[in-house]
Amino acid sequence: MREPIRDKERIAHILDAIAEIEKYLLGVEQDDFLNNSEKKYATIKQIEIIGEACNRISEELKTKHPEIAWRPINGFRNISIHEYFGVNFELVWEIATINLPILKEQFEKLKDAPQ
Repeated sequence: MREPIRDKERIAHILDAIAEIEKYLLGVEQDDFLNNSEKKYATIKQIEIIGEACNRISEELKTKHPEIAWRPINGFRNISIHEYFGVNFELVWEIATINLPILKEQFEKLKDAPQ
């Protein structure tokens, strides 16, 4: 049986997904993003990974770090998976370009912190 994934590994998954999004969007403007199906769906997939990893972070770590928007992250993950035809890609752009840099900074601080 496989060992459970620990918070430290989930944090690494989150940071890896953010790094992927950064690569997808390097030099890309919003209009280019909105007109590029591959970029949109690759980005949303990584956001889903971030949401899933955040959802599975221990309650202990979540309680210690209320500055992280745990519920909205998981909420958007649920919307993107279950309402995939209704996803607002302007919101995805906003998340990717405004919210993820903040989230990256928060998780960078956590990655080396004792768990």
